[in-house]
Amino acid sequence: MVLDQLVEAGTPPGAIVLEPVARNTAPAAITAALLVEQEHPGAIMALLPSDHVIRDMVTYREVFDRAIDAAVQGYLVTFGIVVDRPEVGFGYLRRGEAIKEAPGALRVAAFVEKPDVLTASKYISSGEYFWNSGMFVMKAATLIEEATRLCPDIVSACRGALSGSTRDLDFLRLHQPAFSRARSISIDYAVMEGTERAAVVPADIGWSDAGAWHSVWGLSDKDMDGNAVIGGRSYLEGTTNCYFRSEDGRLLVGLGLNDLTVVSTRDAVLVLPNDRAPEVGKLVERLRQAGHEETVAPPVVHRPWGTYEDLDQGAGFRVKRIVVKSGGQLSLQYHRHRSEHWVVVAGKALVTRGGEEIVLHPNESIHIPLGETHRLENPYDEPLILIEVQCGTYLGEDDIIRVEDRYGRSVDPEAPKSSAIAAR
Repeated sequence: MVLDQLVEAGTPPGAIVLEPVARNTAPAAITAALLVEQEHPGAIMALLPSDHVIRDMVTYREVFDRAIDAAVQGYLVTFGIVVDRPEVGFGYLRRGEAIKEAPGALRVAAFVEKPDVLTASKYISSGEYFWNSGMFVMKAATLIEEATRLCPDIVSACRGALSGSTRDLDFLRLHQPAFSRARSISIDYAVMEGTERAAVVPADIGWSDAGAWHSVWGLSDKDMDGNAVIGGRSYLEGTTNCYFRSEDGRLLVGLGLNDLTVVSTRDAVLVLPNDRAPEVGKLVERLRQAGHEETVAPPVVHRPWGTYEDLDQGAGFRVKRIVVKSGGQLSLQYHRHRSEHWVVVAGKALVTRGGEEIVLHPNESIHIPLGETHRLENPYDEPLILIEVQCGTYLGEDDIIRVEDRYGRSVDPEAPKSSAIAAR
């Protein structure tokens, strides 16, 4: 998804680094710094979360320039968001003295955990506090130096993960055993709270953290009653200041409600009071610990060649909707426990089945017997959409034995190649 969006934006990536396990922001930032310093010694890097909204881009660029000036002087610079309400869902930082050699930047006197409402109100009244945006600008070498002093174990793990990494087209896959040794900790805790080089640049940039549902409601267009309705499948009566989102086409009906968030997707429905939206992250973690697979398996699964999503599943069968983007090609593969039936809905499919190649048009289908070597690809201009029906005794994703793969994924060296592929 990241690669597709970069291509769409006309920005070819230098590298998209894939973490084999989640380890929070400190290992990610340190790994990025090591990579940047290795390829561009002396370079300045920016760490920018993907779920933020910035409305005032002119001021943002000005703030960025001030942050770069401070980074050149050897500071680890964060953007301090000018507060406008006693928000309990954000961390805060307290401003220190001005930095003479970096006009517009201040030293960070202290980082502060998420406060209660009363404490947050006191912060605002004092005029000494900013929201901690989680955006940073710094020399890669400065971050490495401070991290080596404050958390050398993480730096060592990240170096090992990079030295054992492998290239996969536009992706850099970190070495899993090495990266797994890194502690799971944020860059704030691991580095920023311990360094004497922390600086802040005040940023009144129309910023919003879109990582919480109440923030998404605030960014959305609303009706006269303050309701934001996304997806077009909601009907509300006597309902105010609510966020309704239907991603699965299901009709959502609200009667006599106030200050609620209701989100309906293919695999789950969320209902919560808006003032408890910051608790969703911890709730998801509890769901994960309880074994709910919805927390780790998204409805739409992205692959290098396109996407798939499950439509139905039961004893001995599984139904998928598969989209293969133009130029996409699935691996040459076979299955030990299932057969498959494909029906083309839109676009055209080039199918390899055993020793033959077949072109399928909309409303045409093909059967792939159990154990038959096969491949699906889309060499055409339009996206290919098809419905796949799997039948068998086991229908897990690990029942894919790859013979060949364009994207560098693991193949079975013992698997036989089809005669059609061998001939080509």
